[in-house]
Amino acid sequence: MTTRPSTTSDARTAQDGAHLLLVDDDTDLLRLLSMRLRASGYRVRTAESAESALACLAVERFGLVLSDVRLPDRDGLLLFEEIRQTWPALPVILLTAHGTIPDAVEATSRGVFGYLTKPFDSKALLGKIAQALQIGGTPRACEEGTAATGWRDAIISHSSRMATVLDEAQLVAASDASVLIRGDSGTGKELLARAIHDASPRAARPFIAINCGAIPEQLLESELFGHVKGAFTGAASAHTGLFQAADGGTVFLDEIGDMPLALQVKLLRVLQERAVRPVGASRAQAIDVRILSATHRDLEAALVAGTFREDLFYRLNVVGLNLPTLDERREDIPLLANHFLRGLARKYQKRLRGFAPEALEALTTAAWPGNIRQLQNVVEQASALATMPLIPLALVERALRGPSLEALSYAEAKMRFERNYLIQLLKLTDGNVSDAARLADRNRTEFYRLLQRHSLTPSLFRGESADVARERQQELH
Repeated sequence: MTTRPSTTSDARTAQDGAHLLLVDDDTDLLRLLSMRLRASGYRVRTAESAESALACLAVERFGLVLSDVRLPDRDGLLLFEEIRQTWPALPVILLTAHGTIPDAVEATSRGVFGYLTKPFDSKALLGKIAQALQIGGTPRACEEGTAATGWRDAIISHSSRMATVLDEAQLVAASDASVLIRGDSGTGKELLARAIHDASPRAARPFIAINCGAIPEQLLESELFGHVKGAFTGAASAHTGLFQAADGGTVFLDEIGDMPLALQVKLLRVLQERAVRPVGASRAQAIDVRILSATHRDLEAALVAGTFREDLFYRLNVVGLNLPTLDERREDIPLLANHFLRGLARKYQKRLRGFAPEALEALTTAAWPGNIRQLQNVVEQASALATMPLIPLALVERALRGPSLEALSYAEAKMRFERNYLIQLLKLTDGNVSDAARLADRNRTEFYRLLQRHSLTPSLFRGESADVARERQQELH
């Protein structure tokens, strides 16, 4: 018999539709517990080992993990530690048939949300789950398509890894804590910083982004903190700094790892005193700003090398967020590519409807060292040259500067090589099948079968330049 907890309407709203991951090697218990939780309005996924649980977490988004302590491949606390490293905001409740008070104290001291001993009371368990979901910040309002997602509209994603980052961003946005965003170039660090600002109580106030590596060192202090008239040669009038201009709002310091050491000292003083002193001024001016910063550099290595101050690092890194590379969120590539294409169709006033299947596959399997910025550039180049509603593979490969072979199987790579080899033979022999077959050391019948396999027509290569032949062949495929 299913026992429902007596919860308030607020708790009920928080748990509606939440996705739970149950981890236990006891299949009978999994089945029973799944039935109870589904009857209480939850969506449930089960796993019988820690490895299976981690695999589920990599591809799906969950509001809570409910795990046995004794698992066949590792201890439940070790599983919790691995979960916390990648999904720090995800609440975990542990279940055990051999629990002791010291075990429970250790688990909760390490950050486990709850610790229940089997056999557990259904009402107590459901109450603990509802409480974890409320505190964990995973109500329905965080799901795609609701009004509460307006703060992150510029971030296009359905990746579970990005969903985790955005959940953490929304949680930290409510505070004034300094946030350090890490990620490779082109992963969208400024977009995430702006989203945090838009989700914060400061959303109606200015958001000012400063690239610390783009402003000359001799001008950076004046740009950040301002200067008074006559402060230095050329200072013909007073200048309001970006920190003062952002008063009440948010300052985003991009590429903070490039800030000169001398200016790091002054920035630290600003953070400590909540005031800035313009260059040449005798008095400091109080300011109220929140600091968000970002870098693609290894700041820990910079600390060791002495190029970044340790005290400033800890001031900036109160909360750390890590953006995945585009290679780590490949499921977002079609979504992003089509999003960029729609915008470019408006920009170029072209009727661009999408990508040919093989072109989209090439985008999805390519390497993306430049991340989202590189993907946007590739789509823009292909769009600018497109003459048809669907972007063909040829334009995508041209923009990528070579075919996308990273994810091809041996058979697929062999087929592609064979087709290119046949095209080269036909171009060399001006479409003469007999000559091409002789060069390939094949008889005419076998050579014709090869041409048919790749839908190659010899007449395309007769009396034409190689460029024209290639263009016509690409139009056919």
